Parts: sequence; structure tokens; C-alpha cells
Amino acid sequence: MAVFVALGAFLMTLIGGWTAGRVTDRRHLVLGLAGGLMLGVVGLDLLPEALEAAGDEVFGVPAALLLFVAGFLAAHLVERLLAARQAAHGAEEHDGRTPQVGLTAAAAMVGHSAMDGVAIGAAFQVGEGMGLAVALAVIAHDFADGFNTYTLTSVYGNARRRAITMLVADAVAPVLGAASTLLFTIPEGPLGCYLGFFGGALLYLAAAEILPEAHHTHPARSTLLCTIAGAAFIWVVVGVAE
Repeated sequence: MAVFVALGAFLMTLIGGWTAGRVTDRRHLVLGLAGGLMLGVVGLDLLPEALEAAGDEVFGVPAALLLFVAGFLAAHLVERLLAARQAAHGAEEHDGRTPQVGLTAAAAMVGHSAMDGVAIGAAFQVGEGMGLAVALAVIAHDFADGFNTYTLTSVYGNARRRAITMLVADAVAPVLGAASTLLFTIPEGPLGCYLGFFGGALLYLAAAEILPEAHHTHPARSTLLCTIAGAAFIWVVVGVAE
């Protein structure tokens, strides 16, 4: 049942990526929406789940929040290291951006989607009602995952073929993640720590890369409205799932 439901996430991810690829003539709107979706996923979905799952504190601070900050800093460090390596080898950048950063970010999205599948499978082990509730949330926000995976890959100058490859990998990941729960389960604590770390990395990409790029060449009011709409969409998804 978990694997069958995860096929819905597969289809929704592809639809999200297809949408991002079809609106290339409105690139600033795509990036604005992607930034809002990423902000909503982090603040309204990933971080609350991380805080609930990883309840332990380290020197008075929840472990999930420490890893959230660590994820943000790690994303910044990886981007700087890749950019420095690119410059040292005389490689070209795309509008000042390093293609490997996009691939790394997309790969992180694929890993997160696999964990989404694991979450679906684990929830079905608790009960069918819990499984369906979690599956609804995952399937709904996998549209954002597909949208963001395609956007993150392409905005850094990677070829369309690479963007599609990462999109397909992101679509398959939750199905494989759900199937893996037939063999093992992940303890709640480590899962919460992972969500905190990934949320920090995703927030960095949204705040430091995607949103500035959206407003750099086309600072339109419609771009801001798309960002707000993206965050609001995730809010509705979380509310319905609850």
C-alpha cells in the first residue's frame, strides 16, 4: 500500500518539474514561486517536524535547530568551495553561478524525496490512517519538490538534459524510499536531525540564491506575489494534511 501511494508522489514530482520547464519565458515568476515554495516547505513543514522528532537539546538548544544552522552553513560552504575550485581550474560559470552547485542542491532534493518515501512507509506501519495523512502531505508538496529540483538544476546553467535527469531521479526516489521500509525503519530522532539539517540547506538556497536571482533582472510586483503564493500554498497543504 505504501509503495502504491508513493506512485502518486512520483507523478506529482514530474508534474512540478514539467511546470517549471514550460514557463521559461516567465523565468522571474518561476524563481519567485520556487523561492516561496522552498521557504514554505522549510518553515511550515520540515522545521516543525524536525523539532517534534528530534526532541533532545544540546546546551539548551534543540538538536534540530543546531543542525538547521549547520545545514545553512554547510550549503554556504559547499557553494563557496565549488566556486573557488571552478575558478582555480579556469572553468566557466553561468552568469557567475557554478553548475555543480545546482547539481549538488538537486541531489539533496533527491535524498529528501527518498526520505519522504521512507516517511510514508513508516507511517503506514503505524496505521493506515496515519499513512494516508502523511502520504497526502508528501504528494501535495512533491509538486514543489519537482518544481524546485528542475529549477535548482537549470538556474545554475546545467543543460536541460541534466535537469530532466535530476527530475526523474527525484520522482523515483519516494517510491524507492517507501519500498525500503519493507526491510527496515529509521528511528525518530535521527530522522528529525536529518530534516533540520536539510531545512537549513534549503533555506540558504532560497534566501541567498533563488530569491535574489528572481528579483535581480526583473524586480516586478508579480514576482513578489508569486513568492507569497508559493509559501501560502505550502501553508494550505500542511493545514489540509493536519
